[in-house]
Amino acid sequence: MLPEETAARYDRIAQWWQIQHQNSQYGIAQLRHAVKFSDKKDFALDVGCGSSGRFISILSECGFRAEGLDVSEKMIDLAKQLHPNITFYQANICDWNPPKFYNLIVAWDSTFHLPLEMQEPVMKKLCDALEPEGVLLFTCGGGNRSGTISGTFQGQDFEYSTLGTNAFLEILNKHECNCLHLEYDQYPENHVYIIAQKV
Repeated sequence: MLPEETAARYDRIAQWWQIQHQNSQYGIAQLRHAVKFSDKKDFALDVGCGSSGRFISILSECGFRAEGLDVSEKMIDLAKQLHPNITFYQANICDWNPPKFYNLIVAWDSTFHLPLEMQEPVMKKLCDALEPEGVLLFTCGGGNRSGTISGTFQGQDFEYSTLGTNAFLEILNKHECNCLHLEYDQYPENHVYIIAQKV
């Protein structure tokens, strides 16, 4: 599924997402764990920020100058209403060029929607956008095999792709990022979050 198709589906549930996720604690503990590895708190980016901006709020609270990126126009429009002083980008991460370097980049349950062939180029882009000692937090599918699965969420069909954990670790290493933490945080589901740091 192309990012534009994913965007159209998230457009349809953007309002529901904002209401349901504004105070959600899902992923917050993992985000706070990643923040602990960041000594410098300047710019941070939330990739796939959604309409609630809940990670934006935590990042701001922790002292970062947070920014948000999402492929869904309606998600971004709603996020701007809640956070009028935050810089948001409505763009496809595959085509978007980061305007600066970041001390922390979060891609929680977002880049795993990308087709397999787009996974490595986007991971390279995120690694390259980190400041030295910058921290990257992202989620991916578990296991060692690459593949794509389909699922339905809030009446919308989505696709989820993974290169496999070993492949992601190799990509991180290739682009000068060391894995600090890897966890199957929803075991037995194959949902993994990884924290890495730029050398």
